[in-house]
Amino acid sequence: MLTLPVGLRTLAVVQAGGAGSRMDVLTRERAKPALPFAGSCSLIDFPLSSLSASGVADVWVSVQYQSATLDAYLAGGRPWDLDRSRGGLRRLTPEEGSGTAHDAGFARGNADGLFRIRDDIAAFAPDVLVVLSADHVFSADLRPMISRHLERGAECTVLTSEVGVQEATHNMVVSTGRDGRVRAVDYKPSSTDNGTVAVEIFLYDPVVLVAELERLRAELHTEAEDAGDTGLGDFGEHLLPALVERGRTYADPLPGYWKDVGRPAVYLQAHRDLLAGRVDVFDHLDRPVLGTRVPGPPAWCAETAQVQDAMLTAGSRVRGTVRRSVLGPGVEVQTGAVVEDSVLLGDVVVEAGAVVRTAVLDERVVVGRDARVGETPAGTRLTDEAVTLVGRDSRIGRGAVVPAGGRLEPGSTT
Repeated sequence: MLTLPVGLRTLAVVQAGGAGSRMDVLTRERAKPALPFAGSCSLIDFPLSSLSASGVADVWVSVQYQSATLDAYLAGGRPWDLDRSRGGLRRLTPEEGSGTAHDAGFARGNADGLFRIRDDIAAFAPDVLVVLSADHVFSADLRPMISRHLERGAECTVLTSEVGVQEATHNMVVSTGRDGRVRAVDYKPSSTDNGTVAVEIFLYDPVVLVAELERLRAELHTEAEDAGDTGLGDFGEHLLPALVERGRTYADPLPGYWKDVGRPAVYLQAHRDLLAGRVDVFDHLDRPVLGTRVPGPPAWCAETAQVQDAMLTAGSRVRGTVRRSVLGPGVEVQTGAVVEDSVLLGDVVVEAGAVVRTAVLDERVVVGRDARVGETPAGTRLTDEAVTLVGRDSRIGRGAVVPAGGRLEPGSTT
């Protein structure tokens, strides 16, 4: 097992901020990293579990939207052995009076978010700064990447994955030379023939990072219309291009499955991948996916149940038909009901005769008898517009129809 040098100071910042607006009604009342995945996990579990397996003991979680909804999951860092007297988990939230005038308000992008905690990073004085997003599904031992980062004398190491070229347009495309050095980055291009993308796990030389953030801030502040906007935006807009130009930014492939699940179609596709056996994140005994688990009795299926290619979480009860779907804890599918190609979060009830297809239903949704929610899309390629989303605590009445791609706000009644 690879070990890092004794005395190496490694700090991780998990960026769990942002309103998650692309997930629409599913993130109205929760931080996106608290969104469940695979029935019994939350998205925040994946970066924190990887850091725990990599021996990183100083972890800051930066939150600025619905931060209280993450507290139950973070549990003071206990599930990841980060509840320590010295070091461990620290939750960062925006504060009034904690910086200069142009630091006021919420961060507007992940580079901007790092700029606002630059003084804290400098005071900690790490040898390596690891920055991760909290809306991706992956599992990684980061120690080999950290070791290569140090051996190369890199100022930045960008972890990458290979995706389809259409999906790449939603990410930062990375072009490299034979030596692994990054030659160029293209942030969310309109089109590309390159499927190598940044997975939003970055290793930084913190001294260089802070210096570049301050240099870019001084360069960009005259262009920012709002006094609370630093102009730095996301990593791919200014920070990474500037670091690439300095010539000491490298790419390092992330082994195994990775997916950014920050859009409805990709969130549902990741569950499809899970049911098809393409997701390996739960396969590593040396780095289990840890987190706060909801206790409950085992799942139960009646004699009338038909379950095909599905995952049932603790407490779920099935009397109807479930195909190619994931049921969260406490979900009930009554006699004659059909759930296909869908994700149902905790305590959803699908009453007798109702049909749910190609949909994500949030917690405590009730689908009334003989109601219809969503439709099977015509093509094989899943789009956001084809996925029906129903916010938590909604009640869909008897015989009601929610069309394909429909959106119901939390607490809706139809």
